[in-house]
Formats: sequence, structure tokens, C-alpha cells
Amino acid sequence: MSWQRARTEKNINERKIAIQEAAFTLFKNNGYDDVSFNGIALQAGFTKSNMYRYFSSKEEIFLNIFSDLFERWVNDCLKSLKKLKSNTALITFAKTYVDSHKNHTKFLDLTPILFLSLERNSSYDQLLKFKTLAKNLLYQLAVEISRIFPNLPLNKSFQYLNLSFAATSSFWAGSKNNEVLIKVYNQDKLKDLKMNFEEDLASAIVVIMKGLLAN
Repeated sequence: MSWQRARTEKNINERKIAIQEAAFTLFKNNGYDDVSFNGIALQAGFTKSNMYRYFSSKEEIFLNIFSDLFERWVNDCLKSLKKLKSNTALITFAKTYVDSHKNHTKFLDLTPILFLSLERNSSYDQLLKFKTLAKNLLYQLAVEISRIFPNLPLNKSFQYLNLSFAATSSFWAGSKNNEVLIKVYNQDKLKDLKMNFEEDLASAIVVIMKGLLAN
């Protein structure tokens, strides 16, 4: 697709969305390090010079995509957690938390990249802006988690979010099997190694929360 220069705010937003959709496809399929600014431009049907009208780097593109997906997930997770009563059963909390991810597979697809590549390559200003947004969003979740578990102070709720975020990223990445891995896990002696995202993450959350509540 060949884009003409955007002249209205609506046109500009359309161009940004097109670029972000193209970039998401490349990040999901190729990872972070193997995607270039030029490659995103080509995928989106832009020239490199036109791309600079909307974004300064692939890091900025990724953070814009991820920030939006992250905020959408947090909002849905908050809605689900607000339905839980104080001192609800840990397994109920865990399942509710895991279920909040079901409609946010794009967020899950990009989460491993955040840890493995992006944070090593972004500038101070880019990371400061993103981390500030992330803390504000996570604070809302932490307050709600401390409401559900009154014996869990806010700093422990933040610790839970950090630990569960790492577990979520690992279990999601580990559950995405190619054809070769599927054949390997079909072997009776190796089937126990196959990850089940929802079950394994829920179990991990229960273990994490038990540890935090005990200390």
C-alpha cells in the first residue's frame, strides 16, 4: 500500500495504526532483534522518510503498541478483581487473574520481548516514560489486590505483580509450541514437560501468594 501524506488528525492516527499493526506482526513473528525500522516501513507500505513523520525509532513503536495493550489488560483485570470479596480463596483469585488475560493475547505475545530485548535497547527517556506509565497502572492493581487480601501490604502487592508478570511471560512463551515440540511432547516419557498456560500460571500464582502472605 502506498500512503499519501497525512493532512488531518484522523489521517495521522490512521497512519500510526497502520504502522503499529505492521510492526506487531513483525515483532510477533520475528522477535525484536530481527525487526528493523526499515522492515516495519516496508511491511506498512511507507518509505523510511515518511515513517519518521510518525515515529522516531522501532523502540518508540514497540512501546506505543505495548503501552496500549498493557493498559487495556489492566483495565479488564481491574474489573474482574473488583468483583472479588475480601479474603477470597487463593485459587479463586488465581483463576480470576489468569482469566483476565484471555482476551489479551496480543499483550501476552509481546510481553517476553519487553524483558529479553526492549529494555536493553531503549533510551533513558523512552524507558522513563514507559516505566512511569507502568507504575501508575500497576499501582491501581496493587491497591485492589491489597483490598482483596487485607494482610498484604501495598509493597507486597507490587512484589506479587512483578513475580506474576515474570511467570506470565515465561508460561506464555513456553506454551507456544511449534510442530517439532508438539511431536516431542507427544512422547509419553516427555508429556509432563508440556506447559499448560492457564493451569500452570494459576498454580504459580497460588504458590506466590502463599509465600507473600506468610511473610
